[in-house]
Amino acid sequence: MLFDTGNENRLVLHQNIMASITDPTLSDWFTNTMEEIRNKLLIQTCGEIIDTTVELCQSHKQFVKSAVDTCVKKCKDDETLFETIQTYKRGLEQKNAVMKEKKNAISELVSDIQRKEMQKDDIIQKMERLREEQAKRRDLILSQNKANKNRLKNLNKAKQVFQDHLGLEIRKISGEKLQFIFRNINPADPDSVYTFTMGIKEDGIYQIMSSDPPIECLPVLESKLQETNNFSAFLANVRKEFVSLARF
Repeated sequence: MLFDTGNENRLVLHQNIMASITDPTLSDWFTNTMEEIRNKLLIQTCGEIIDTTVELCQSHKQFVKSAVDTCVKKCKDDETLFETIQTYKRGLEQKNAVMKEKKNAISELVSDIQRKEMQKDDIIQKMERLREEQAKRRDLILSQNKANKNRLKNLNKAKQVFQDHLGLEIRKISGEKLQFIFRNINPADPDSVYTFTMGIKEDGIYQIMSSDPPIECLPVLESKLQETNNFSAFLANVRKEFVSLARF
């Protein structure tokens, strides 16, 4: 439309110019016509500029609104993402705390197991020592029993000999003690009694407790009995001492 109006104006202008060449009175008309054309062109151009500006403003508003909406959505997405990250972070911290507790519990359990293993080893060692000690004690008891059987056998032999020929009497008194009673010691009083008391220790050793009347060399006789294990000779020596005491 602007192009057609321009052509028309130029045609009118051309005609007026041609007319003004022959008619000088048309100068004012020409000036007025040019002013009108200029004003029309200004108005048309300004209208187009305004329309373009309005379109640009609307387009800018739409762009700004779209950008704002995008930014708002992005902010909301970022907030959601941040909350999700914080949730994961708290969950991770809780899991780390639980793992730390479990780790401590496992460490305590391992330490307890190690202590129990050490206690187990100590108990096993103690049991081994006890087995060894029991074996030694069993061997010792067997040896003592064997020795006691031999001693008892000797005692019985000595008892029989002295009882048949010398009037010896053996009595069991309190505990595991034996009392040996001699008669026919003093020819002036054959029924008078001479005694000594004896026991056997846990290790099978003879132990002379006392004698009546007292025999001074009784410890020496006891020591000799331990060395020789000859109980018959010991009884004979004790009787000799009682005989010696009866003479005085």
